[in-house]
Amino acid sequence: MKFSIAALAMAVVAVTAAAVSPVSAQTRSEEQRDNAVRASGNARMGSTRAPRAPRLTPEQIKANAQEQATQAGTGCQVTEAKLLGITAIQTSIYEVACSAGPGYIIETKTPPLATDCVLIAHTAAAARAADPQAPVPPQCTIPANQDTQRFLKEYAQQAEVPCAVDEVSVVGRANDNAIVYEAGCSGEQGYWIKKVNDAWSKTPCIQVVAENATCRYTTTGEIAASVKKWLAGSDAASCNVTEARLMGKNANGIFYEAKCDGADGVIARLNAENVVQQIYPCATAQQIGGGCKLTTAPAVAAAPAGGRP
Repeated sequence: MKFSIAALAMAVVAVTAAAVSPVSAQTRSEEQRDNAVRASGNARMGSTRAPRAPRLTPEQIKANAQEQATQAGTGCQVTEAKLLGITAIQTSIYEVACSAGPGYIIETKTPPLATDCVLIAHTAAAARAADPQAPVPPQCTIPANQDTQRFLKEYAQQAEVPCAVDEVSVVGRANDNAIVYEAGCSGEQGYWIKKVNDAWSKTPCIQVVAENATCRYTTTGEIAASVKKWLAGSDAASCNVTEARLMGKNANGIFYEAKCDGADGVIARLNAENVVQQIYPCATAQQIGGGCKLTTAPAVAAAPAGGRP
């Protein structure tokens, strides 16, 4: 699974804090304009005052935000909304909380630009880590949007990650434009997960590592623990796995190497459901995928004096 962390920064709302006029400042500007209109009108017509433009009520803000969320295709049923301000190009910025899933910051472009609060928080944290003085876009401040870890763990549940999930974070954007998340597991390997066309997929960390990427929340020992679990009930059940790797797959199954503590290692062929189909001792498995790499091959006996018969 290939991805680009740098590309993730493009997913956030494309406005900076400096480009957004706070609602309070906008209101003061309107009041100054109205005062100028009234002063001009009074000078011409005595005490007659020009009518003031109505301000948006919370209900109107919520209705406007819901319209924008719907047009953006978020599927969000807005439960709370805030008008954050107006940009230099006169688009409005809303924050919304949703009845399910993370909320969004939405800019009223055509079509509206909506970015969920999980990605916004991740991008801000990455920007601050790179440069504590770097400006960041408006952040989600509605209390319902603050617990991004809760939303991330809900993603892991929806992806049916088969473990006790203890940590989830954003990884980056895959080549298919889907956002990739990492779910860490307690005592066993974690997974990379992503959602494409409303369907979740998951990739175990032993495969992530084999593809030269990194699982931040999975240790070598946790990968080994997962492989040991798969070997239960097979001819290699007694192997105390200390290290394991994915070798590859073909039409017959998926091949893993397991290094065993105090014993010869093995290569295991599993099916798609991680059920062992065959075990090959490393001592005799040199022809399978280039043989074992984690287990030291037994030394070749020296030739007797005078050469071999």
